[in-house]
Amino acid sequence: MSTEHLLKTPLHALHIELGARMVPFAGYDMPVQYPLGVMKEHQHTRDQAGLFDVSHMGQIRLVGANAAKALESLVPVDIIDLPVGMQRYAMFTNETGGILDDLMVANLGNDELFLVVNAACKDQDLAHLQKHIGDQCQIEPLFEARALLALQGPAAVTVLARLAPEVAKMTFMQFARVKLLGVDCFVSRSGYTGEDGFEISVPAANAEALARALLAEPEVEAIGLGARDSLRLEAGLCLYGHDMNTETTPIEASLLWAISKPRRADGARAGGFPGAENVFAQQQGGVGRKRIGLLPQERTPVREGAEIVNEAGEIIGSVCSGGFGPTLGGPLAMGYVDNAYIALETPLWAIVRGKKVPLLVSKMPFVPQRYYRG
Repeated sequence: MSTEHLLKTPLHALHIELGARMVPFAGYDMPVQYPLGVMKEHQHTRDQAGLFDVSHMGQIRLVGANAAKALESLVPVDIIDLPVGMQRYAMFTNETGGILDDLMVANLGNDELFLVVNAACKDQDLAHLQKHIGDQCQIEPLFEARALLALQGPAAVTVLARLAPEVAKMTFMQFARVKLLGVDCFVSRSGYTGEDGFEISVPAANAEALARALLAEPEVEAIGLGARDSLRLEAGLCLYGHDMNTETTPIEASLLWAISKPRRADGARAGGFPGAENVFAQQQGGVGRKRIGLLPQERTPVREGAEIVNEAGEIIGSVCSGGFGPTLGGPLAMGYVDNAYIALETPLWAIVRGKKVPLLVSKMPFVPQRYYRG
């Protein structure tokens, strides 16, 4: 896609002003890094606070007395009993249990749900919602109306509490309406870095003023997509389209934890989502392949698409995400391998430029998550 056809977030001019290197991402012109550089941006987020522009993500509001019940028919997650002021991770599944997208769902109260979906999937997600539940609740896309900022890192709470002291009382996955600089925002204590932090939905017209105010705080640096990727990889978090897709079920993607207990085969509201039978059969009988963590035993980074082989040289899987972990101090990867090879410490090899790079199957997250649970 040529740059003149790329979409721009409300912070685009600010990224240019800050000296960002811009790249096409999910149809948008996005900052991959700033003059600080990916390694320092990554470490700054771990040590203090990083500000990310994630306005390319899709924000959608569902309104109506049946909204929770309707949405629950499309995801393997408990939405009906999601408490007001809380957020939950969810997935849209297809008829075979494959993952159409992963998303966050928050209960705003007053029969309102707030969804954040992936940038590359937002149009198809909207169409999916309209097709299946459009007659049961009001579906309001906020794609142009709102921006989304992520303030991540151990100092995030100190910084945001200067603008709104009440955020300090929030715990991981809580969601609230908060006034920031006099503007009504939605704030969740969550993120995609493994660190404590917040995601802030702000009207598009007010996004730049809020971003500038946060960047003016001494603890905060602007952080690009490069460090966002290395941070989420160290946290063992999936990236849609890479670590899961329509050919991958939640069981294969090692996301059984995300299927709420009431929606499982023995739960109070078992099934009822697309592909439930297949997902339950896999949960019961196992799967042929699974997503696992991998630690290369040399300094060579192992990238997405690299084949994974066993001792005999037989291909038993492939890498879905890989790179260098600045906090870990070495390369790391995730991949899908045949079920016989998923035990921790299993020795495997990746083929990188025709050479075998030794790997060990590793637990995830690679770097401990530091969410604030109170």
